[in-house]
Amino acid sequence: QLQASGGGSVQAGGSLRLSCGISGRTFNRGAMAWFRQAPGKEREFVSAIKWSRHTYYADSVKGRFTISIDNDKKTMYLQMNSLKPEDTAVYYCAHDGQVIQSGLSQMRSYGYWGQGTQVTVSS
Repeated sequence: QLQASGGGSVQAGGSLRLSCGISGRTFNRGAMAWFRQAPGKEREFVSAIKWSRHTYYADSVKGRFTISIDNDKKTMYLQMNSLKPEDTAVYYCAHDGQVIQSGLSQMRSYGYWGQGTQVTVSS
């Protein structure tokens, strides 16, 4: 099961750290990822991390967001800095042991999803 938390309301330029607990699973293959969905928009890729710890980011968040894994705590994090109003969305974490390189940013690659956590950035 995946459990996302850490959302909240911040002003533009602020920071938040999202967490995704990976209870009952060990992250030793495939990838984990963050997606987000803003009101009236489709869910979009934010960032992914492979079991090898290689990381990938959407252009819109590159340089501002950092994805990481703490295997001892079985938790994935998304550190979000320099937040912008356009980052406002519900953020979802996802995992799958069979994700291939070309599918890292595709929703259909992930079979396990956590519930969303709301991030609101005000200007």
